[in-house]
Amino acid sequence: ASLRFFRPRLAIAPLFAAAFALTAAWLSLTAAPAAAAAAGSSANLPPTILRVAYIPILPMAQLFVLDEARWAKQAGLDLHLTRFSSGPAMVQGLASGTFDVAYIGIGPAMVARAHGVDLVVLAANVLGQGGLLGRGPFAASFAAAPDAAAAFATFHHATRNPVRIATLPRGSVPDTILRYYLFAVAHVAPADVTILGMGAEQMQQALLAGSVDGASVLDPIPAIVESRDKTARLLVPGQGMLPDAPGAVIAVSAKTLAAHGDAIRRLVALHIRATRMIVTDPAAAAHLVTAAIGKNLVPEAVIAASLKASAATFVADPHRIIAPTRKLQAYQETIGSLAKPVDITKLIDTSVYDSLTKPDR
Repeated sequence: ASLRFFRPRLAIAPLFAAAFALTAAWLSLTAAPAAAAAAGSSANLPPTILRVAYIPILPMAQLFVLDEARWAKQAGLDLHLTRFSSGPAMVQGLASGTFDVAYIGIGPAMVARAHGVDLVVLAANVLGQGGLLGRGPFAASFAAAPDAAAAFATFHHATRNPVRIATLPRGSVPDTILRYYLFAVAHVAPADVTILGMGAEQMQQALLAGSVDGASVLDPIPAIVESRDKTARLLVPGQGMLPDAPGAVIAVSAKTLAAHGDAIRRLVALHIRATRMIVTDPAAAAHLVTAAIGKNLVPEAVIAASLKASAATFVADPHRIIAPTRKLQAYQETIGSLAKPVDITKLIDTSVYDSLTKPDR
C-alpha cells in the first residue's frame, strides 16, 4: 500500500513541513553509511592488492572461481596473479617476500616452512585427488598383471627399460604420494621405475608425446590425456595411493596476515564460497575455471567432466587436513624430501576459517 500525505488545515502546517524536511535530510545522512557498511567495510576504500602465486591445475579451482566471478573485486580485493609450473618453484618467491598468498600444495608449503619461510595455511582445497595414469604398453601390462609390482617388473623385463613415470618436482604432493604408493604400498622394486620431475604443462606434453609411460597426475590432466590418447587410463585413483592425502591449500605469509588481516579474511570467505559452488554446481564452476585456465586449449566439457567426477574431493575445512598432513610429513622425512620436521599446529592455522564458519560447526 502506498503512503498518502495530506495537507494540514491548521496553522502549524509550515512548521510540520519544515520538521519533515529536516527529518528526511537527517535520515539520508545516517542511512548512507549504514548501506556502505552493509555492502562491506571496504566499499569506499581503495582495493587491497594481494600478490597471489598459483599453478594452473584443477585443485586450485577455488581461486579461478572467485577471480573469474569477480567476487574478489566486489569484496575490495585486487588479486595480482602469477602462474607457476609447480609448487617447489614457488618457494623461492615466497621466501623472498614476492608473494602475499600462494595456492600451493601442502608439501611445498611444509618445505618452505622448514626453510624458515614464515607462512601459514588457512584453508584446504582438496583431499585425495589425482592418481596414477598409465598409457601405451605399460597400461596394458598393468591391466594384465596380478599386482602393481608385477606390472612394473614385467614391463621392465619386456622392454629392457624401467617404467618412466612423470610427476611434479621432488617435494611436491604428487611426487610424495607417488613414492609412498610405489615403495610403501605396492612394493615396486626401485630398479623397475624411473621418476621424472617436471612442471604440470611439461607432464601433460610428455604424456601426449609418448615420452613417458605414466604419471602421478592432478586434474584435469587425466581427462585431457584420455580424450586424446585412447591407450591412456587411470590405473590407481588418488585414494588408492594415499587415502585422504592432503593436496592444494591456500597459504599466506605471516607478514601479510598481520598487515592485511581483514583482506585475508575476505579472501578465505570467498574461498569457502567457491568451494560450495564447486561441490553443489560443478557445471557453473567449470565455466569459470575454463575461462581462467582453458584459454580455448581445453574444452569446457573436459573441465566440467573432471570437476563433476572430483567434486566431492573439494573441501575448505583446514581441520580435515591436519592428520593426513602429519602422515605425509612423516613419509617426506623418511625419503629425505623435508629438511626438518614442521610443527603442523603452527603451519595450519584454523582460526580464520573457524571465525567465518562458527555457526556451521
